[in-house]
Amino acid sequence: MTPPNSPAIGRRGLLTTLGAAALATASARPAQAAAPTLPLTAQTTEGPFYLDASQVRRDITEGLQGVPLDVRFTVCDTAGKPLPRLRVDLWHCDTLGRYSGFGGQGDDGAGAFEGKTFLRGSQFTDREGVAAFATVYPGWYAGRTTHIHMKVLNGTRAVLTSQFFLPDALSEFLYTQVSLYQRARLRDTLNSLDGIALKAGDTVLGAVREERQRYVATLALVVDPLATPVVDRPPRFGGMPPGAMPPQGSLPPGAMLPRGPLQGGMPMAGMPMGGGPPHARALEGTARVKALVPPRPAG
Repeated sequence: MTPPNSPAIGRRGLLTTLGAAALATASARPAQAAAPTLPLTAQTTEGPFYLDASQVRRDITEGLQGVPLDVRFTVCDTAGKPLPRLRVDLWHCDTLGRYSGFGGQGDDGAGAFEGKTFLRGSQFTDREGVAAFATVYPGWYAGRTTHIHMKVLNGTRAVLTSQFFLPDALSEFLYTQVSLYQRARLRDTLNSLDGIALKAGDTVLGAVREERQRYVATLALVVDPLATPVVDRPPRFGGMPPGAMPPQGSLPPGAMLPRGPLQGGMPMAGMPMGGGPPHARALEGTARVKALVPPRPAG
């Protein structure tokens, strides 16, 4: 009942009163923080070995032997919203550092793989922005650390061209203990010595876990679907893309710069043709262990 001497409050008046109270309560609350913005995945050089293989497939091994590796990308925008129906291209070298589609491959330069498409393929992201590939763990070649190339396309426009990098300690174990990866010499370039990896930073460091009978590498690719970035596309030759040397002052204490010509007769960035030993110099002993294992946090 309405108290005596109080004016009756009709339905419209009650709604007006409640609305005003709600507005007053909302204005009294502190302003809600804006949603966090995720950093875009770093762009890197495309490298000289990209080919559009026109192969939409999950399994890109074409029967090649190697340690099984699943690669799973989640593609989203800076607000974390999944981006479906974008095309993701993936390509990398085989267990001995050789790319399909090109000649002059391998330590001896005798590998001829023109017309081949192994370890290349495309997938379209699903409703959750996920694109997955079944492949093998990549090997290495002179002047570069272990890496996998990827490209994200919105229609025919590349919105991301990059590489991601695998844990050095795992790579070292596989390269020295698994016969398919063993070579006559040590890998010359680690993550901490690779200029492309150092410049790209943390957004391209893949997380790897062990599952039954395979490793699984995962990485979130944060892109602007409306972007039109310029793709760094170096000339296609038998050697390495420019920029493989680390920037001055970026090396860990005790690390040495690799020297000498790379595969295919191409020199290191900034190095003259010819001089130096026939291969880049690899870290050894304690210096190598320090470069392979992340330092213990201080404190």
